[in-house]
Amino acid sequence: MLHPGRIPGTRLLHSAGPTRVPDEVMHAMQRPMMDLADPRVAELIADCEAGMRRLLAAGDADVVFYAANGHGMWEAVAVNLMAPGKVLLIAGGGHFSDSWARQSETLAGAVSGAQVQRTPHREGHPIDAAAIEQALRDDREQRIAAVLVVHTDTASGITSDLAAVRRAIDAARHPALFVVDAVATVAAAPLAMREMGIDVVMGASHKGLMLPPGLGYAAVNARAMAWTAPHPGARFYWDWTLRRSEQQYRKFCGTPPLAHLQGLRAALGLIELEGLAQVHARHRRLAGAVHAAVQCWAEAGALRLHCKVAPALSTSVTAIEVDAAQRQRGVDPEAIRSVARERFQVAIAGGLGPLAGRVFRIGHLGDMNDATVLAALAGLEAAMSTLLVPYGRGGLEAAVAHLVQAHAARA
Repeated sequence: MLHPGRIPGTRLLHSAGPTRVPDEVMHAMQRPMMDLADPRVAELIADCEAGMRRLLAAGDADVVFYAANGHGMWEAVAVNLMAPGKVLLIAGGGHFSDSWARQSETLAGAVSGAQVQRTPHREGHPIDAAAIEQALRDDREQRIAAVLVVHTDTASGITSDLAAVRRAIDAARHPALFVVDAVATVAAAPLAMREMGIDVVMGASHKGLMLPPGLGYAAVNARAMAWTAPHPGARFYWDWTLRRSEQQYRKFCGTPPLAHLQGLRAALGLIELEGLAQVHARHRRLAGAVHAAVQCWAEAGALRLHCKVAPALSTSVTAIEVDAAQRQRGVDPEAIRSVARERFQVAIAGGLGPLAGRVFRIGHLGDMNDATVLAALAGLEAAMSTLLVPYGRGGLEAAVAHLVQAHAARA
């Protein structure tokens, strides 16, 4: 397919990340660089730390930033919590928990006796809190240092129940730290770090925070900091204890990513201007519209929601699975993506890991509104019609009806 020399209008970005960057954030990131001794740099960093603390409801936890993506933040967590003879328990939840486990297993090889343990996972289902509780009960020597959870697995469009995980840790009477990957959750679904008994929340900039990729963060409470301090390891850049400093240079182990910080301050301002409760409600509304459309599409038998547990459907991204028999007949999720993007200007995501070639995904997080989601659904219907994909009609109408009802309920 020939690539056009110019794309008129706007190509709608509906991946699970990166997401659309608002104009206000782009403009903020274009501001001139500052000398690191400029008092405005300290003010900028302090504003970002305080803003993230409010967004995460993190209480007095330390917020540390890194020039990194989400995978970098996985490494930051692993090297700060690994210790000789200790275990990191990673809750099975799909492609991203598996990836975090593989990455951590590699790092564990450099720490004497350190291990990574996984809980089992059923495809299409959220994290099994009972399996976490059983693993902790079986750990009579209390070697497990932390339970690591991916809140929203964007590969499958599934969000797990953090409160259930907290209850499992408490029921086992185990001292393990509770660590949450909130990359796809923050500013898209409720997460209150202190109230939910979470010790570390880590994430990255390119999803609900509406920034380009490249800025990672971790909110680390006193309990997690106290664990890290007496367990030195082969870490320097990632060491969050070293970043607890009043010196800007030490806070970033070098030069701060000033453009990203300017963008983050602007993005936090947009979230607070809209109101966090309203941001969450908007994400629920848009996700519900997508789910309503997909349920109509599924009536023809070729497509279905990958998530098998309705309460676990993500407000960030929806994974649509193509029936195996239809794939054998030539219904290709990647072809749907390509036609939607190149012909109808709607960019969506494909399958990852074991779901590659089986699903396509619609992102509905970040700087989105009703019109952008309806346009994306229309573009996808056009792509599926072009490719003669069997899908139930009435999806757009169902999405509109959901949005109208959601707005009426707010009035």
